[in-house]
Amino acid sequence: MVRRPKWLRKDELFKTFEEVWDAQTLMAAYEVMRRLKLKRFAGVVSAGKEARVYRAIGRDGREYAVKIYLTMTAEFRKSIYKYLLGDPRFQSVDTSNTKKLFFAWARKEFRNLKRMYEAGVPVPKPYLVYQNIVVMEFLGENGVRSPLLHELADHLDEQEAERLFREAVDAYKRILCCAGLVHADYSEFNLMLHRGRLHVIDVAQAVQLDHPNSPDFLAHDMVNLVRFFGKRLGVETPGAEELVEEVTSCSLECPVEKWVPSEADLEHVASKARDMIRLRYAD
Repeated sequence: MVRRPKWLRKDELFKTFEEVWDAQTLMAAYEVMRRLKLKRFAGVVSAGKEARVYRAIGRDGREYAVKIYLTMTAEFRKSIYKYLLGDPRFQSVDTSNTKKLFFAWARKEFRNLKRMYEAGVPVPKPYLVYQNIVVMEFLGENGVRSPLLHELADHLDEQEAERLFREAVDAYKRILCCAGLVHADYSEFNLMLHRGRLHVIDVAQAVQLDHPNSPDFLAHDMVNLVRFFGKRLGVETPGAEELVEEVTSCSLECPVEKWVPSEADLEHVASKARDMIRLRYAD
């Protein structure tokens, strides 16, 4: 018998899914199962306002995480505008069409995930995007997903917290320097500890450096790191401005060169991010 980990809330094992399975999503799920040769869906991994994530089993026994975006939430529709508008990769998206908007959002997550994966960022391996469904590697053991960082906050000793802080900073540096992206929602809720290593998840909102809001997003991400690791876990961290300097000082060997940003672009984003930290987040 597989025991439920202490960090996993009991009610997460029994989420309903009526909001997800409309006729369009059912047909899309059948197509995904056909393409990836999935045998069955094996329960809900997580359930949020904007999406459900299911564990699926392939005919070869491989486990997948199948993320299905809800197509009926008006609140979520409004919230994603600031990430899509200004992204040159999605300028042609018809934002007045809800269905097309959600399909574009799923494509955005898949493209960002694939870009980070190929750049060496620790993220789930992406497999497929189809309509409002994104399929990626399942991060977990014995059918139970790995814990999010915020779920482990009360169980980390000082040494472990310091190690995870360095991993979080190093992962962000690779996102920025090798994938040419700003995560835009980097926090303990989007970092997962899998087999002893931090993995970055939920990357749909990530933007390129040329996005007009990228400095603001970078500033907020660094403030989040200081807030959680410094104030919550008691790790001795640099200030948010110093972290901006660290993650934009790129000295990494990147697996692919096509997304590596120029020094001028990095300095432009870093300078504006530091200004925003001083203006908006000063104690």
